[in-house]
Amino acid sequence: MAGHRADRTAEDIKRELMAILREMKDPRLHNSLISIVRTDVTRDLSYCKVYISSMNGLDNAKEVVKALKNASGFIRKELSSRLKIRHTPELTFAATDSIEYSANISKILIDLDVRGDENDKNISRDSTDIE
Repeated sequence: MAGHRADRTAEDIKRELMAILREMKDPRLHNSLISIVRTDVTRDLSYCKVYISSMNGLDNAKEVVKALKNASGFIRKELSSRLKIRHTPELTFAATDSIEYSANISKILIDLDVRGDENDKNISRDSTDIE
C-alpha cells in the first residue's frame, strides 16, 4: 500500500512544482523551456528527487538546477502550503537531457520516414517499368 501512496504523492509534487516554477521570478528559470521529467519519492515520503530537463540542452538544465537548489527552501515551503501531507519531503534536483534526447530520436525517425517514402516511390516506378 505504501508504494501507491508514494506514487500519488510523487505525481502531486510534480504537478505543484510545475505551478510553483511558473510563479517564480528567477530569470534563470524563464529564459529557457524547462520541464520536470520525473519525481521519485522514497517510500517513507521523506526525500524527493526531481529530474529537470531543458530544451536548450544539458548545460542549461544544470544552470536551472543551481537556481532551484538556491530556492529549495522557498519551494519546499510552498509545497507544504499546497499539499496536505504531514511532512513535506526534502527536495533534491538533478539535471537530465531526456527532452533533448527524445527530440533527437524524433528527428531521426522523421528522417527515416522521409527516406522510406522516397524508396517506396522508387520501387513503384521500377515496377511500372517492368510491365
